[in-house]
Amino acid sequence: MKRRLSNVEPLLTAGLAAAALLALMVVPALAADAPPVPNKGDTAWMLVATALVLMMSIPGLALFYGGLVRTKNMLSVLTQVFMIVSMVGIVWVTYGYSIALGDNAGPYPGLIGSFGKVFLRGVTPSSLFPTFTPGVYLPELVYMVFQMTFAMITPALIIGAFAERMKFSAVVVFMLAWVTFIYLPIAHWVWATPTPDDIVKAAAELAAATGDAAKKAAQAKLDGIMDGSGWLWHLGALDFAGGTVVHINAGIAGLVGALMIGKRVGFGKEALAPHSLTMTMIGAALLWVGWFGFNAGSNLEANGVTALAFVNTMVATCAAALSWLFCEWGFKGKPSLLGMASGAVAGLVAVTPASGFAGPMGAVVLGLLVSPLCLFFVSNVKRLFGYDDALDVFGVHCIGGIFGAIMTGILVAPYLGGTGITDYTAKDLVGAYDMGTQVVIQCKAVLSTLLWSGIGSAILYKLVDLIIGLRVTTDAEREGLDVIDHGERAYNF
Repeated sequence: MKRRLSNVEPLLTAGLAAAALLALMVVPALAADAPPVPNKGDTAWMLVATALVLMMSIPGLALFYGGLVRTKNMLSVLTQVFMIVSMVGIVWVTYGYSIALGDNAGPYPGLIGSFGKVFLRGVTPSSLFPTFTPGVYLPELVYMVFQMTFAMITPALIIGAFAERMKFSAVVVFMLAWVTFIYLPIAHWVWATPTPDDIVKAAAELAAATGDAAKKAAQAKLDGIMDGSGWLWHLGALDFAGGTVVHINAGIAGLVGALMIGKRVGFGKEALAPHSLTMTMIGAALLWVGWFGFNAGSNLEANGVTALAFVNTMVATCAAALSWLFCEWGFKGKPSLLGMASGAVAGLVAVTPASGFAGPMGAVVLGLLVSPLCLFFVSNVKRLFGYDDALDVFGVHCIGGIFGAIMTGILVAPYLGGTGITDYTAKDLVGAYDMGTQVVIQCKAVLSTLLWSGIGSAILYKLVDLIIGLRVTTDAEREGLDVIDHGERAYNF
């Protein structure tokens, strides 16, 4: 599951009576009826959303990044993205899904899953996976492949930070290790959640329990269900579609790579301008369209919340693209296509964790504010510290992701047009909202992601460097990775 059932435990106390009433209506029906049948509309939507998210990687991200590098490295970027997507797909069906999301019953519950579903053991056309509504399920294969596309694009984002200078063999080894040791645990922390039906039943049993022993046993059962979830979910972190898992995670890993690999030859002395902003614009447009699957698909159903995430994705991106355009126009004297494309991506990144929680006007504000912040980092902070984040992975994805994650804790507030924190043991019961507490929780999730990914990535880069080396030679870099690594050219003219 992906959406946070935030602050569940305090709300269980406040809404126990309502939860029990709901359970009395829902649970007998679940028990008496045949196994639930997935809604065909939900299933169809999720398959479309999965295809849209795949389109974000290939061709979207590949063209977006490819247009930003020099001609001699265009094919290199395309090959790296294509390789990562293909490799992660195999990782996911062999052990990735099982460790990240397929099974919460591992030896370290809350931290990492188990090997219970390796090679998709037990995942069949008839196996089901819960959505966020009690009694509503998807075919598990649909959920598995939807999550696969998230695992595919996240490591592909990283390559933009060290573009044009890392060995292809090093990229292969590092990405395999990074997905295994960095991405899978963080995905489990945030998105491994209990089944709503289990929470409803356990809450009903606790409400109906009489006597100290019975209440203690029922409470222990409920606590066990909650304790088996990802620890950031249990903490109360809100991340609708991947602000921490995808963008902060990839962004900090990219910065660490850029620092450890070093600057490109000629950085700060030679022109390293994009070779095709036309392709970058095409890639940005494909990312925008694909992001509707990314965000709206993360609701796992086709309903009103799906529509909310869709609308928020649209308007936040519009606001961020315009905000970057006018900020750049004001400070640099000219409005640029690259600025609008960068702003659109910044808006998409920032709204990702908030897409199902903020109201549309909150999403507009989020888009308006994130672009000046990201522009400041890619223009001023990068120049001040002199690091070579080639395609601004840190400045857009990490900074935009941090801003969006923290702002989610603000914009979810009902009095700011947000959805509030819903207690899924009583579907329509919205508990009391404490903005300060939620923002602190969001900051903890951000810090945890930065530390795990930043430190873990540094270790992995160093190991790969010791084994096969990270960087191509100076002569190879000057000639270009298309020829050196692949023996091909993107253009023959």
